[in-house]
Amino acid sequence: MIRVGLTPDLLNGSGTPSFGSAPLALLDGCSNIAWEYLHATITEIDAEMAARYDALYVTAPRVTAACVARGDRRFKLVARHGVGYDTVEVSAMTAAGVIVTNTPKAFRRPVATMAITFVLALAQRLMAKHVLARTGGWDRRADFMRQGLIGKTLGVVGAGGTGLETLRLAKAFDMRLAAAGPHIEEHALAPFGAALLPLDELLAVSDFVVLACRLDVSTHHLINARRLALMKSTAYLVNVARGAVIDEAALAEALTAGTIAGAGLDVFEQKTGRPRQPASCHGQRLHHTAFALLDRRMFRRHRARRAGQHRCFRAAHFTRIYREPRSASPAGRCGVVHG
Repeated sequence: MIRVGLTPDLLNGSGTPSFGSAPLALLDGCSNIAWEYLHATITEIDAEMAARYDALYVTAPRVTAACVARGDRRFKLVARHGVGYDTVEVSAMTAAGVIVTNTPKAFRRPVATMAITFVLALAQRLMAKHVLARTGGWDRRADFMRQGLIGKTLGVVGAGGTGLETLRLAKAFDMRLAAAGPHIEEHALAPFGAALLPLDELLAVSDFVVLACRLDVSTHHLINARRLALMKSTAYLVNVARGAVIDEAALAEALTAGTIAGAGLDVFEQKTGRPRQPASCHGQRLHHTAFALLDRRMFRRHRARRAGQHRCFRAAHFTRIYREPRSASPAGRCGVVHG
């Protein structure tokens, strides 16, 4: 019998798989395969799990050398739900003969769509206007005018599958397109009319910068204080890669100082909250991570109110910036935040 374990962060709020039940139905049809979910508090695959299962399907829990150190290991395959191996010690798995896989094509369009959603929301000052509407600030709407996208420059850092898909979607908005990254070939950018630029130049000329690169030693805190200072004061930064690609403290300072206009974050280096306890917004549950749309003016106002407190920000920190007052209506209970 082949035993397969799934980490519980694959489940949505109703307790069903976030990717649908059809793939697991295929396993149910195999008489020699038995599968089950691991316990809810798991943060790392341990040696006991490696001795119990032949294969593991994981999202957030780390897979380290410690889990393959014992002689009773039956663990032969770890499949990552998503793109990237930053939670897996690939070299240790390779040395132990454990196969490591991921699901890159499944996430290219959804993540690229998220990137473009952030660009549109930031350009339109969407959530800032939402706050004005909710608080009766109609007389201030002229302070939050939107900007058009035609002729603006969108720069993508890391034009792999997700980055190229982002360029594909952005082309429809008649934007100038550019990409930066050590593994990009110019012929891959040709269909989109995108220019291949050095990273620092891309940051300097772009009106919107989308981070879609992998996280490794070379990209940890890739966007730091020096590189944020290269960006236009009117530019926006969007991160759909990994939280640690940005030096979050440096970003907080850049927003406070007005170095850049704002940011859209789908990921954070420091996440808070226990697994599978998502926030609720308009009845919808948000599982992958909290996300934030941040405007420098409102961020400065929030930081001023919190002067002297912690400087490093995180997902839960931002949910306090513009949380709406409690209301009897669903619209008054939205926990998504924006500046």
